[in-house]
Amino acid sequence: MHEDEIKALQEELEQFQCDKNKIRMIIGSIGGKTGEKQDKLFNVLFIVFIGLLFIMDIVIHLLDIELPVPPLFLIAIGLLLVSIKIVWMMNKQMKVEHFQFWILNSIEYRVNDISKKLVSLEKAMRENREK
Repeated sequence: MHEDEIKALQEELEQFQCDKNKIRMIIGSIGGKTGEKQDKLFNVLFIVFIGLLFIMDIVIHLLDIELPVPPLFLIAIGLLLVSIKIVWMMNKQMKVEHFQFWILNSIEYRVNDISKKLVSLEKAMRENREK
């Protein structure tokens, strides 16, 4: 019987590892830890690009350089990029919230299922005591 218990524990551990890997893949697909380096790189490049746009605009105005584009064109491009970044961040947050909702919904379903089983076990125990 001792070997059976060890075998059962090993199977449970393998199932746990499999579930853990599935969860990692799901979290990675919504922008979890797997996308962390790419996100940092994107954020650094984004900040540098926006900073360059604003610095270029300030230098152009200070040195009175004539461009074939409207005077606030670079600032408008920077504003557009910041708006795109905000929309991108909102989309990423929605994915995270959807995943959290899915997890909570799954937990609630399991708790309700366990509650039903507990009620049926209590009922069966009462019936056995009465006999």
